[in-house]
Amino acid sequence: MDLSEAIYGRRATRAYAAAPVAKNVLESLIDAAIQAPSAVNEQPWDFTIIQNIALLDRISAAAKAHMIETMPRGAFPEHLHETLESPAFHIFYHAPALIVISARVGGWAVENATLAAENLMLAAHGQGLGSCWIGFAQRWLETKDGKQVLGVPDDVVPVAPIIIGYPTAPTPPVPRHPPQLRWID
Repeated sequence: MDLSEAIYGRRATRAYAAAPVAKNVLESLIDAAIQAPSAVNEQPWDFTIIQNIALLDRISAAAKAHMIETMPRGAFPEHLHETLESPAFHIFYHAPALIVISARVGGWAVENATLAAENLMLAAHGQGLGSCWIGFAQRWLETKDGKQVLGVPDDVVPVAPIIIGYPTAPTPPVPRHPPQLRWID
């Protein structure tokens, strides 16, 4: 797959087969992630891989409860509240793997982890896998309890919770708005 095909073909996947993703495949995605640039070449990444379904279920429930408790009504579309309050909703869409990209706390922790995340998601697409950054999990993973589950030290911040798995069907493209361009000569 060429780069343009990967960029234009990668989509957020929200329907996964139960088939596990092999350890060596997940390691290859992380290897792609660490090829990303980082500020001052610090390479501050930290990766947590979770494939334990019971643990993913537990994190999903905790993250949902945290979001319901902390997400003010009116600040987000009402359907997000309804989705989170549904007992049937699983924030990880029952994907067989979660990779949380964290980074050492510093001036560019979020940017460094985000650059690695995009590489990881493009590499996943290139290997026929689906991926989705799960924003609903982010805030809970940043808590003391979330960091404890991940086993990350205090000087590391979880940034990018990305689910990985085999899509049950192709995800169609989403129409894109035209870019806002400002040419300054």
